[in-house]
Amino acid sequence: MRVIIADDAAVVREGLARLLVENEVDVVATAGDGQQLLRLVDAELPDVAILDIRMPPSYTNEGMLAAEQIRKDHPTVGAMLLSQYVEVSLALRLLTDPAERIGYLLKDRIADITEFVSALHRVASGGVVVEPTLIDELLTVRANPDPLAVLTPREYEVLALVAGGKTDRGIAAELVVTRKTVESHVRRILAKLDLPEDTAENRRVHAVLTFLRHSRTGAASSPHP
Repeated sequence: MRVIIADDAAVVREGLARLLVENEVDVVATAGDGQQLLRLVDAELPDVAILDIRMPPSYTNEGMLAAEQIRKDHPTVGAMLLSQYVEVSLALRLLTDPAERIGYLLKDRIADITEFVSALHRVASGGVVVEPTLIDELLTVRANPDPLAVLTPREYEVLALVAGGKTDRGIAAELVVTRKTVESHVRRILAKLDLPEDTAENRRVHAVLTFLRHSRTGAASSPHP
């Protein structure tokens, strides 16, 4: 089996490559970001691309976008996405029809290299590998729909900063964008969330309350799920 590994951390790339080679997997190349990965996949056509779901430059969804591009350009190339923690919204975007040649696992699973290699073989042969803890998360999501799931990672980040007490000017400085951009994000957030329409209600306050009730930790610093 031929694979390409993409991760912005060199120690992860090289460590995983060494483990795979020791288990008779041919690592044909490694990459530090999604664009480099796509070029290597075009050139090498591996059986599976192993990639971090979050990579440079924004560390939001570059890995997911790269996986989608690989599936579009090279349907016979599998994609195994790795994540530090379960990210339901990103995983659901990947695990949709056609659900084949795709895997999603926590990086911790690499520790059991025999099982990880077995998972790579399943993906290479057209199967789907799903992180076990993701199933639990999905069951929870189905039972308790997350109103924040409609937000993009950037919108979630803006709402987290609003919940943390930042003004639009402060958010603009923090994210290194214009105040007008922040105002546009806030308008989209308010439009997407199911908030009271009564003009007497402060919809921005309701948006913050929604965030605090449904964010992972209930804190403004929570990462987007």
